[in-house]
Amino acid sequence: MVLHQAIQRLLLIGVRLEAPPAVPAPQPPRRLLPLIDSVAGPHRTFDARAMHFGHRYRSGFWCIYLLSALAVLFAMLPLSLGWDERDGGHHPFAGIWAIAEIGVIAAVSTIYWLGARRDWQGEWLRTRTTAELTWYLPLLAPLVDFSHAGGDANWYTRLFDPGEHVESAGEVANLCAENEALARESLAGAWDDTHFVTEYAEWTIAILEEQRHYHHRVAIKQHALLHRVHSLNTWLFGLTALGALTHLLLHRLWLSLITTFFPALGASLHGALAQSEAYRLSVTSERLVRELQGAVERIQTALCAQAGAPMAAAVKAAIEDALALILEEHQDWQMLVRPHRLPLA
Repeated sequence: MVLHQAIQRLLLIGVRLEAPPAVPAPQPPRRLLPLIDSVAGPHRTFDARAMHFGHRYRSGFWCIYLLSALAVLFAMLPLSLGWDERDGGHHPFAGIWAIAEIGVIAAVSTIYWLGARRDWQGEWLRTRTTAELTWYLPLLAPLVDFSHAGGDANWYTRLFDPGEHVESAGEVANLCAENEALARESLAGAWDDTHFVTEYAEWTIAILEEQRHYHHRVAIKQHALLHRVHSLNTWLFGLTALGALTHLLLHRLWLSLITTFFPALGASLHGALAQSEAYRLSVTSERLVRELQGAVERIQTALCAQAGAPMAAAVKAAIEDALALILEEHQDWQMLVRPHRLPLA
């Protein structure tokens, strides 16, 4: 477990997430097994890099926000404990807290510098796009017309207008070019094979059900995080107000700690959650659960068409629509995340 996941798990202590039951693993058609095996290795490489940079970026901004609140705590502790008074018996310890505060500020600066210099967010977006597109290549391949040589190497751009992020995925285009001969050989006459068409449709349905399950879990988790952080902020700002009112009656320095650290912590939690786009992820995932269900139903309806060419055409059109939905969702995710950078925004 990495830092941002540990923080979120800590925030969700006591929350029971009613996740839907897991779906069975999709079973691909036999014709597609060679292509799946061929792209499996590159996909694992791209996915590992995407996970690495994704964890770096998300852990980085959670760390920056929470360490900023910690810097406020370290700055206020000597004052609230009276250690900054020259006649106090414990004033020598004030220097330790000053050093700790400088250390926290240095840590925030280092994370910011590393994240910007090594472009954690940009690398995450690029490698996640490459990993996603690589993963769906075997699903896309039967929809591509391999009977004509030449044309764009990228299979996605032969069928769709997938956006600049897909068009610029050079690794995907190279992988398509490397596997074109294999795909042509494996899928020769595939759409005339009713058994393949049925297998392909059922495999696609299973993949879409996996995506529905994933987005359902995302929506549940993000909604729970929003509710928990909102509750925590309500308590923190309530205690801040109580501390401020108490300060009118009792002039105690330790009350200044409450009225400075609690709102700083609340603002840090809110800022980290806003940068993670928890609300929009929750809403988008809820919408995708419904839209993916619609895509599944359209493929199931296509399977009920007259056997032969009518069923093959209906299944092909329904799966093209489903892939277009997946590409559109990925574009939306890019546009959601890209405006945020590692700095406190």
